[in-house]
Amino acid sequence: MTTVAAYAAPAPKAPLERTTIERREVREFDVLIDIKFAGICHSDIHQAQEGWGEAIFPMVPGHEIAGVVSAVGSGVTKFAVGDRVGVGCMVDSCRECENCKAGREQYCVQGNVPTYNGIGKDGEPTYGGYSENVVVDENFVVRIPDGLSLDVAAPLLCAGITLYSPLRRFGAGPGKKVAIVGLGGLGHMGVKIAHALGAEVTVLSQSLRKQEDGLRLGADHYNATSDPKTFEELAGTFDLIVSTVSAPLDFNAYLSLLKTEGTLANVGAPEEPVSLNLFSVIGGGKTLAGSMIGGIAETQEMLDFCAEHGLGAEIELIGGDQINEAYERVQASDVRYRFVIDTATI
Repeated sequence: MTTVAAYAAPAPKAPLERTTIERREVREFDVLIDIKFAGICHSDIHQAQEGWGEAIFPMVPGHEIAGVVSAVGSGVTKFAVGDRVGVGCMVDSCRECENCKAGREQYCVQGNVPTYNGIGKDGEPTYGGYSENVVVDENFVVRIPDGLSLDVAAPLLCAGITLYSPLRRFGAGPGKKVAIVGLGGLGHMGVKIAHALGAEVTVLSQSLRKQEDGLRLGADHYNATSDPKTFEELAGTFDLIVSTVSAPLDFNAYLSLLKTEGTLANVGAPEEPVSLNLFSVIGGGKTLAGSMIGGIAETQEMLDFCAEHGLGAEIELIGGDQINEAYERVQASDVRYRFVIDTATI
């Protein structure tokens, strides 16, 4: 075991504090990654505050990890020392079920092993990217193309793939009208990716406060959902709506914005149940769907796509001692658009 510095939440809702954790020794198929940057995802906050249920403490959050390989196990064939790599929301899965074999490890029937707040196959808790380094099986590591700097690439490991996967799955592209609900850490990447895929992109946000940003990032239109006229004027407009918000929505209102047989895909995860009138779905043959990150192969595909199109996250770089302040600002929607920790400060 190796002792490394990290920032951890010692208990639910407690401020994160600098501490040390133990990382396992590098095994035959392991890659040791010196973490350079770690994004702060809203799900880090949900889990550190037990908003999604009971969690494991102390918790070292962070599943948007970008770094450089510093050692490899004797059996590793995919990576070498010096490679620029990333780690996303999972670090293992059963690898044997139908979903794993199909490259959908995120939906592993036995449950994937999350990068943090999980238990690995060795029975030990997993710790995430708010730390100096991490040891990960090579099959759950992806390559960051040279065209992307590591700081703006880190958030792609969650925010990027979380939007890329449903946009590809539900056919965003030329001739399609796509709406992104919420222009935050997830939503801003949705705008960039949907635009790069060739879709006509609309942002649906509570207010017009970020309209200038939305248009700069690639949106063709920007509408305020606090204005009742928005739902009247845009009724029956969209082929696909991707909701990135973690607050409960009026799903019946948003479903009314879809064309016949359109899809409303949810990647935001509210802590509370939501209500739905099923006639909102039945009436137009509409689909209410969910999507969770992506498999390893699709995550690599997303990184290559983002590098090809010059798409990185819009970030605010912070030091380790600013994490608690960053959590407060994320909850207040006061970040444009992703906090990224410079792990040299941990």
